[in-house]
Amino acid sequence: MTALRNSRMLITMLTVLLLAGMSGLAAQSGTANKNDLYAVVDSNNQFAIDLYRKINAQDTGKNIFVSPFSVSTALAMTFEGSRNKTRTQMANVLHLDMPDAARQTGFSTLLADTKAGPGKHYKLNVANALWGQKGYTFEAAFLNATGKFYGGALKSVDFAGNTEGARVEINTWIEDHTAKMIRDLIPKGALDTDTPLVLTNAIYFKGTWASQFKPIATKVEPFNVSKTVKVQTPMMRQTGHFRFIKENGVAAIELPYADDDLSMIAILPDGDIDKMGAGLSLDQIKQLGVDMFSQEVDVYLPRFKMEAGYGMGGMLSEMGMPDAFSVKLADFSGMTGRPNLYIGKVIHKARIEVNEEGSEAAAATGVVMVEKAMMMEKAVFRADRPFIFMIVHNKTGAILFIGRLSNPSL
Repeated sequence: MTALRNSRMLITMLTVLLLAGMSGLAAQSGTANKNDLYAVVDSNNQFAIDLYRKINAQDTGKNIFVSPFSVSTALAMTFEGSRNKTRTQMANVLHLDMPDAARQTGFSTLLADTKAGPGKHYKLNVANALWGQKGYTFEAAFLNATGKFYGGALKSVDFAGNTEGARVEINTWIEDHTAKMIRDLIPKGALDTDTPLVLTNAIYFKGTWASQFKPIATKVEPFNVSKTVKVQTPMMRQTGHFRFIKENGVAAIELPYADDDLSMIAILPDGDIDKMGAGLSLDQIKQLGVDMFSQEVDVYLPRFKMEAGYGMGGMLSEMGMPDAFSVKLADFSGMTGRPNLYIGKVIHKARIEVNEEGSEAAAATGVVMVEKAMMMEKAVFRADRPFIFMIVHNKTGAILFIGRLSNPSL
């Protein structure tokens, strides 16, 4: 039951930021263009479900924890520099089929709205940055877009002269923006002296429950990993009024955090969690949100910690954007004016702790761009038919001998 319930919790926390994006984030848009905000939120949420289903398919029976918001934000900055077929593929995977102005305004508004204002009883911080090789030339329009709409200012580092120093600087920035929860996002060996650019996103959340669990009520109880396997785990408990629904073999509950700006949505199927994950849809989650209503509920929730890391290049390629990772086909000419870069790696780490007081979660994403080497077709000279040959005096160019080999057996 551990894998089952932990998997429930991974859908839970996947949905935390996901549904927070659907309601809390969108609702705070103020005077900004709400249509653009809603369009971007819907795109990000659809990508979130697609990504979860992809991870669900490859990590059967394992814990999953990921911030699709972090991944989609980092890739959206990368998207600003994409062109032609690479851009089309990325737009399809990220569901960014909208005008540039709408996408940029939507992301700008969303990132502004995810900042916890003064007086809030939770922390929610999102930060973006670009790390470019000093002296490397990037297109002004690309830097303007990532800086203006995503807050991704370009920071100059020396990958060529001090690769390890640049890696440490990026990782330190990630740590500083995730309250030290995410460490060593960029592992040793991920960068080299030819790295021209790394794009990063960091997100950090810490909130207390609007209705906290009392530690004295927490008891060690069995957790059903499967029908035949059980483990003992600390199970938190409380009774209160929460938005809840149980229908069609699925139970769902909303557990709000203080200030009611964010909530945890826990989704608990009666049947196989992997099977549910395979068929999970954004419409299904939206419908659960609509159907839930306030009622008295006995809530049992495991206290847990979880950390996960993913190399997402293969997954994203399989999801429909292979050209971005192709040394031959990638077109990020919007970054440099030439199609000389491709995505080498997309690295993601996420971590969460859920206890009686509340939840703390952080994630970070790094998109490592690689400069293409000069692509030369391998030369082949196969003298397996008659050929002419010469002996030439190089200094003068005089042909000293000339001949033809028609049959080497003669």
